[in-house]
Amino acid sequence: QVRLVESGGGLVQDGGSLRLSCVVSGRTFSIYATSWFRQAPGKEREFVAAISWTGGSTYYANSVKGRFTISRDDAENMVYLRMNRMKPEDTAVYYCAAGTTAMNPLSRVDPSEYNYWGQGTQVTVSL
Repeated sequence: QVRLVESGGGLVQDGGSLRLSCVVSGRTFSIYATSWFRQAPGKEREFVAAISWTGGSTYYANSVKGRFTISRDDAENMVYLRMNRMKPEDTAVYYCAAGTTAMNPLSRVDPSEYNYWGQGTQVTVSL
């Protein structure tokens, strides 16, 4: 089992910044990649960013590329999502997820490829 706990959500103004944190515990040796997804009301869960558990390669959705940065602290088993120049359309519940099987560019954006999920943290960007 892998356990994920997110924190850091909140209310931020248009153009502001926020950093989300995800504590990863349990059988971390089984993880292939960890990712952030988000889900806005009435919309499907969408991929935001991913980082490989070994090697640290990163991948981003086009909508956040250049504004968001995913990173990892190996010593603390933490995954972060730094969000800059935020927009109202970034408003959503943000989820940390971990997958234990190898992924390709198509599968890493698919929520069904991920075995473990956190409880989510609300992010609201106001005008």
